[in-house]
Amino acid sequence: MRYHRYNFFIRAAIIFIILIIIFIILFLKDNAILEVFSPKKELPIYSVDRNDKKIAISFDAAWGDEFTDDILEILDKYKVKSTFFLVGFWVDKYPNWVEEIHNRGHEIGNHSSTHPNMSQLSRDQIIKELKDTEDKIYNITKKKPILFRPPFGDYNDLVIQTAREMGYFTIQWDIDSLDWKELGVEPVVDRVLKNVTDGSIVLFHNNAKYIKEYLPIVIQRLQEKGYEIVPISELIYKDNYEIDNRGRQIYLK
Repeated sequence: MRYHRYNFFIRAAIIFIILIIIFIILFLKDNAILEVFSPKKELPIYSVDRNDKKIAISFDAAWGDEFTDDILEILDKYKVKSTFFLVGFWVDKYPNWVEEIHNRGHEIGNHSSTHPNMSQLSRDQIIKELKDTEDKIYNITKKKPILFRPPFGDYNDLVIQTAREMGYFTIQWDIDSLDWKELGVEPVVDRVLKNVTDGSIVLFHNNAKYIKEYLPIVIQRLQEKGYEIVPISELIYKDNYEIDNRGRQIYLK
């Protein structure tokens, strides 16, 4: 008798749990909860599967412009084209630099309008963050950005899906230089050179303290190793690809 009663309670508990899960999936609107039950999690592009020694270096610009001219001069010296991800309020404050970056042949990406945690936003808020900065960049360069980097590297399925619907490739990085920690020149140089591989995307910041010192060293040593540094849009595949569970973009032959 006790055995049958025990089995009854076990079955009832299982049914109750299943009903709760179904309720969550069908009725709750919270994106984070729905994402848990999503069969396939969306991922941005962290790196690209290549065997031609092409890589990209990128600069996030949100605070200050003190070293922007130095960066552009260094890139010119080594004949490197790069990608700058700009926040809307940076564009407002430094429109002349936006124009100069573009005129020197570098790529400009969208880094949001107000630098928020994108995963906390609704779809309409995400659209506004991207569209406001997109319009500002276009008004200066007459070119629509196609790359988007979420502030803080923070994203969820909704962010990537919405960006894709707006014509953007969402871009992360596989090498964080950690230049924002201001640990000095050698830690940045060592971190990049020890981790770089074909198809890598390196993250720098335009106003990092030691960038005038470490950037030429990094570029020179990368070039000595045979790497060709290109803008991110030249590194990634635009169609016929998949992204594996590491965020590595793979071309489908």
